[in-house]
Amino acid sequence: MRIGIMGAGSLGTIIGAFISKGGHDVDLIDIFKEHVEALNERGAILTGTVNETIPVKAITPSEMTGTYDLVLLLTKQIFNEEVVTNLKNYLHNKSVVLSLQNGVPEEQLVTILGEQRVIGGSVEFGATFKEPGISELTTTKEAFQSNAFQIGELDGSITDRIQQIKEILDLVGGTFVTDNLIGTKWSKLLVNVALSGMSTALGCSFGEVTNNEVGVHSAVSLADETIRVGEAAGVTFAPLSGFDLKILKLNEDKSNFPTAIGFARKAFAPQALLRASMLQDLEKQRKTEIDYINGFVAAKGKELGVATPYNDLVVALVNKAENEKTVPTFEENIKSFANKVGVLQKS
Repeated sequence: MRIGIMGAGSLGTIIGAFISKGGHDVDLIDIFKEHVEALNERGAILTGTVNETIPVKAITPSEMTGTYDLVLLLTKQIFNEEVVTNLKNYLHNKSVVLSLQNGVPEEQLVTILGEQRVIGGSVEFGATFKEPGISELTTTKEAFQSNAFQIGELDGSITDRIQQIKEILDLVGGTFVTDNLIGTKWSKLLVNVALSGMSTALGCSFGEVTNNEVGVHSAVSLADETIRVGEAAGVTFAPLSGFDLKILKLNEDKSNFPTAIGFARKAFAPQALLRASMLQDLEKQRKTEIDYINGFVAAKGKELGVATPYNDLVVALVNKAENEKTVPTFEENIKSFANKVGVLQKS
């Protein structure tokens, strides 16, 4: 099987490296030429909670030839129209594209590629791009090995091809096949909304969000809004990394806030070192995926009549940083959330 990793950034480098180590024919494809050169010259250098250097083959999109049997799509959704339309030239009739992107991009992908070519999934570990050729795994090794991916067919069926892809991804970390892909995607969206959104808006790590009273209060409120919007859209949220995220749905009187906060701190502890990829984009003065994450929930909430004040605030703060080409600071932006939470920040 010939495999392409489309978007070999922080996550794609780690995924491509371990699949290559497993003996598969893998191309790590990325537009960052210096990164491609470093991967070919030195191998993929993995740091953080792992420490390993793995030989890989990397190319730029202009160097793609032939066709791929399987493509793991890890590019940002903002580039889907261009990237996926070009990718069609390198697919055959039975090629499969597994979207491991944030958000819920499958409908757009089906429009471009056709329903039979698309399956979906979620990445449940975190990584940070350090420099060309080097990716840092920020999730604990134990969590990475036990819960790295959830994947599934769009119609929920359990097929031979999904089982074959599971075996490939198991070379990276623990992989689960779901019969509720939409529920899985929304559950991963919830985590990104709550933690990636707050990490980006505050310019900090996930752990700094959950260790701060206002930060964790706001993250739980973001999760609550996501659950309410999703349920209004008919979504049944799937367990993620063994956790039932519906615990984060608040009662009308918010009496279960302490329970939800305690759950959030426990469930998200393995991701404490992670800094959102959207924050890394702001640091590089690049456009983020905020409109496809918190903005997606806000837009869907407006469509369905569900209020999303915390998501609205996150989108506003991140859009402001994008427009001004600045990086948010915790000290400045936590005040906006403290005003909304209505409690004093505690250290």
